[in-house]
Amino acid sequence: MTSDEAIVRTEKLSRIYRQGTVEVHALRAVDFACRRGEFVALAGPSGSGKSTLLNQLGTLDPPTSGRVTIAGREVTRLGRAAAARFRLAHIGFVFQAFNLLPVLTAYENAEYTLLLQGVSAAKRRAIVLPLLERVGLGAMQHRRPHELSGGQQQRVAVVRAIAPKPAFVLADEPTANLDSQSSASLLDLLEDLNRSDGLTLVLASHDAQVIARARRVVRLRDGSIVGDEEQSPT
Repeated sequence: MTSDEAIVRTEKLSRIYRQGTVEVHALRAVDFACRRGEFVALAGPSGSGKSTLLNQLGTLDPPTSGRVTIAGREVTRLGRAAAARFRLAHIGFVFQAFNLLPVLTAYENAEYTLLLQGVSAAKRRAIVLPLLERVGLGAMQHRRPHELSGGQQQRVAVVRAIAPKPAFVLADEPTANLDSQSSASLLDLLEDLNRSDGLTLVLASHDAQVIARARRVVRLRDGSIVGDEEQSPT
């Protein structure tokens, strides 16, 4: 893989946390790259470094050393405000806890990133309504999060993430708070977005369902990549 093929790349990426006098090496000189249109699962036990790597890819946490390049731009040393602007423009997020705003409707939550980007109301509506219809929530657009199931809330979160057409979407344990049926339904949706729309996905998970659906599995242990394999999703 050449550098221009990678939508996101890390080079010798390390992250050390200090707990009192103890140093915790969450990532150890990790080299990782993801091509546009890939569906990658970061797999490994708790404490393996997969969530830390995801946070690095999302510019949520600065590394101790090494580099992160996204869409051809090195983002390693961006300040907090610049990193926030870059995330808003280029990266979609799907969180384990959904992170929907409880006072907003499903539609208002789904359009929220576009609103922050300054997209007009008419254009937001033209983008968001078809996506809510696509994920089966068109008739529920006026409901607030407490009126939706966990699976429905996560679908709203997916629409919010993909509506701005980001360079890639990151998801940290996206099925952790869902039952098995809702998890399967969410993964069906993500697979369809990956296959039909070319959406680039990087998911951190220890869920066997997620790992089985991914087209590439990167395995971490003790802050290092110990496996990287292509696979045919089940």
